[in-house]
Amino acid sequence: MSSYHTFSSVDESKDDHLHHIRASEKRNVFVLAVHYVLLRLGWIFKTETVIMPSFMDAVSGAGWLRGCLPVVNRSCSSLPPVFVAERVRNTREKKWALVISTCLMACPFIALSALWYYVHEHPPAWMAGLFLGCYALFFVVTGVNRLCYNTTQGKLIRANRRGRLLAIAGVLGSALSIMAVWLLLPRWLEIPDHYGYVFIFGMTGLGFILAGTVCIFIDEPVDKLAKVKIGWRHHIQEAWRIWSTDQDFRILAVAAMLFVMIQLAFPHFQLLGKQALAREGVDVQSHGFHLMIWVVSQNAAVGIFSLISGLIADRWGNRLAIRIQVFAVSLAPVGALLLGSGLIDDGVRWYGIVFFLLGLAPVTFSTLNNYVLELAVTSDHPRYVSTLSVCMAVPFCFSPLVGALLDHFGFPVVFTCITALIALGGAMTFWMSEPRHNESGPSRV
Repeated sequence: MSSYHTFSSVDESKDDHLHHIRASEKRNVFVLAVHYVLLRLGWIFKTETVIMPSFMDAVSGAGWLRGCLPVVNRSCSSLPPVFVAERVRNTREKKWALVISTCLMACPFIALSALWYYVHEHPPAWMAGLFLGCYALFFVVTGVNRLCYNTTQGKLIRANRRGRLLAIAGVLGSALSIMAVWLLLPRWLEIPDHYGYVFIFGMTGLGFILAGTVCIFIDEPVDKLAKVKIGWRHHIQEAWRIWSTDQDFRILAVAAMLFVMIQLAFPHFQLLGKQALAREGVDVQSHGFHLMIWVVSQNAAVGIFSLISGLIADRWGNRLAIRIQVFAVSLAPVGALLLGSGLIDDGVRWYGIVFFLLGLAPVTFSTLNNYVLELAVTSDHPRYVSTLSVCMAVPFCFSPLVGALLDHFGFPVVFTCITALIALGGAMTFWMSEPRHNESGPSRV
């Protein structure tokens, strides 16, 4: 009889846990949407395709240094989650990990803002190295933050509601951040001696602090988990186990690795655009308006594509959304070549279309993570998300090489190759399964 009551109490406890999650789902969708909106507000002022490479050019114009930005981005954001996945999994309330990691994302940019205030007129030779160091620290925390966000979302939001969260957050986040950029970025970029980066980096830090603070209002039931100390080798073994035993995950990972080739080209799109504008007699350095238009185009696309992708994902599954996204992104490098080459009359005036296509990239990363959440049971979410993150870091080893090849061969050869590789990633999606339609798949909350 005692055994019966023990199992019964366990089942009742689990039922109460699930009931709490269902009852709080609308509230948590709202809070996570606000979190994402504020995160976008901070992120738009450090856009990887425009602002960060432009600042690197202000410090040092070397192509290989610009090519280091994607390496730092992906390597630093991909490896740490593997080693903290178990800790996040064993955290009884995931929201506190999300609060702390989001607020910590602000620290490197607040430090850069303060430092640039003193050295902006005559940047020292070591500024490029220090900037890369802060950039690396930021993405270490960002990688952990993405793991915390996806784990929290996987725990609290049902699979067929995550597209709705992506749509709401993407549309509202883009609208707010575009208004902020339109009002502030041009005047900041046009301040002499690049002094405006003091305000740009400060605004980035403020957005992240607000985004972290709002997560306090997430309503989350406490997990009852036994904490077990695990050595670093176990984390590597778990990642390898997922790769070697889960065929669905392996196909997804290969498609994702080909897709992330677009990020290797991120820092160079703005340079191609600047060169095209220079041929038209436009001095981009004294007209921040052009850079602002590119930033606005990219972030407007985030909102539009978030809405479309979210609706597709909730209705037909994440696989179809990923397929459309990857093929669409593959058009960006070729589009940049055509619009920036001078072959099309007034093509450079429409160069913002390239950044509009690049706005699909962050939406696709979110969809990839939503897909991988459906491949695993809830308790395995941190391991699967972190393992996918590591897989997507592999291509970034070649990022400095891409910068060097651009310096040597020019844009046409390199951008055409990148387009072909991304399109191959789109083709891989035809071998992916749709876990939501697979009744034999893992049970999910």
